[in-house]
Amino acid sequence: MEQSAAPPPYRRIVEEIRSRIDSGTLAPGDRVPSTRRITREWGVAMATATKVLTTLRQEGVVRAVPGVGTVVAAPQPQRTARPGPARERRPRETDSGLSRERVVRAGLRIADAEGLRALSMRRVAAEFGVSSMALYRHVANKDALVVLMADAAFHDIVLPDPAPDGWRARMEAGARLQWQLYQRHPWLAHYLSITRPQPMPRAMALIEWTMARVAGVDPVTLLHMAVTLLNHVRATAAGFEDDLEAEQETGMDQRQWMASMEPVFEGILTSGSYPMYGGISEHDEDVVTLTSLFEFGLGRLLDGMAVLVEGRAPGSGGVS
Repeated sequence: MEQSAAPPPYRRIVEEIRSRIDSGTLAPGDRVPSTRRITREWGVAMATATKVLTTLRQEGVVRAVPGVGTVVAAPQPQRTARPGPARERRPRETDSGLSRERVVRAGLRIADAEGLRALSMRRVAAEFGVSSMALYRHVANKDALVVLMADAAFHDIVLPDPAPDGWRARMEAGARLQWQLYQRHPWLAHYLSITRPQPMPRAMALIEWTMARVAGVDPVTLLHMAVTLLNHVRATAAGFEDDLEAEQETGMDQRQWMASMEPVFEGILTSGSYPMYGGISEHDEDVVTLTSLFEFGLGRLLDGMAVLVEGRAPGSGGVS
């Protein structure tokens, strides 16, 4: 008797995740396994994991939520039968509604919700129901797409009007605009590089604006000031995506994870071997956060730069 061919690996994983949803193990609004978790749990390649989530999304089982990830979609009452495997649409002239801007915005939605590792040309193409080849008329490749995405993210920044007049207030405002941007796009801080910068005019325009009120400083020093400020914000904000990925992997948010580690840390803090750490034992558990690190570092950087710009001692005012 002839046996039917085994389903491809991605379809097997799709059905296993669907069974968790059908059984109620995963309820509407719950996060489904991320691409990275799929690769580890089922031992498949990242491309296969991406195809799993793409298939579930095409079948209406899951949906992407910016800043959260891929979650179980609410059931559709009108659906009476489970649809079969979705057939890939071939690119046609009727799919020509694509544009560079639409492709870039689709890439932003994916990266914001699931991280840059989940982004691929195939994944973006699936958002439009076309093959990945249809995208190459608008962007050269994935690397070019990410550059466009980063520049588009900076384009969404709204500069204060009127702008702060003082050099310190202007630099502080520019740093806060970047900080808010990285919160909206957690992947962006990891992507930016100070050693291999990409040509992004809109990002460069923000830095120019940030430094526009600094006077009496030579160009090389001014650029060092600008990059030092940028790197403080970027490096601190890199924790946003680190935490997002950790939450997707463990299923615990930051507070839940800290609670699970509390007995271990309690033993360290009360051992007497680490007096600096032990000194915070009576403070709230969130005494050190990404935000507090950003604020403290920003204030100290601007204090130090006041020595260069105004020739006065640090600590004489400004951000604390």
